[in-house]
Amino acid sequence: MNVIDAVKSRISTRAFLDRPVNEDQIRELLEIARWAPSGGNLQPWRVHVVMGAGRDRLVATVKKAIAENPLADESELAIYPPKLGEPWRTRRFEIGEAMYALLGIPREDKAARIQQLMRNYEFFGAPAGLFFSLDRQFDKGQWAHLGMFMQTIALAAAEMGLATCMQEAWAARAKTVSAFLGLEESEQLYCGMALGYADPDANVNTLRSERANLSDFATFVTS
Repeated sequence: MNVIDAVKSRISTRAFLDRPVNEDQIRELLEIARWAPSGGNLQPWRVHVVMGAGRDRLVATVKKAIAENPLADESELAIYPPKLGEPWRTRRFEIGEAMYALLGIPREDKAARIQQLMRNYEFFGAPAGLFFSLDRQFDKGQWAHLGMFMQTIALAAAEMGLATCMQEAWAARAKTVSAFLGLEESEQLYCGMALGYADPDANVNTLRSERANLSDFATFVTS
């Protein structure tokens, strides 16, 4: 698979096979991703990998925290603006509705929608999870570097036959996850990423989001 194919075929996978990913595979993936672009060569990213019994302990810890206080919001970062304008609000709404349609969950079935949301905290069944963080001294430029690092992981994973899902939902339990991982106070958690083998029979994995036309976001200055 070349880079263009990986870019065009990568999706947010939300159903994984019960098939293990070994540590050597993840190390190889991260060895590739460390060559991601980084302004000033700061390489500000930190990645924390959970797998095996460690992954299971984290899932249990977060589930316990949710059961004890289901309405808690441990977010430090606003994943979306509180008053999301157009066309972004519509794009977010439409992709959500498309996902629930593939899952066969109608809008009025709130319990089933919440249950699907909770699948985030099981990595959608993926055998491994990655968490990303930055030192708190860094600003928007270094957050951009982290995004490029994460994208590089996702594309390299696609070439290796692996699937990923970047999961901002973990931000809602950032304090619980940070404590579990033993992050220093100076380290700020951003999000998680599920990593494993996609379930080819899951309808939700056929979801491919629409993209804006080039004319909607690109301007060419030619003279």
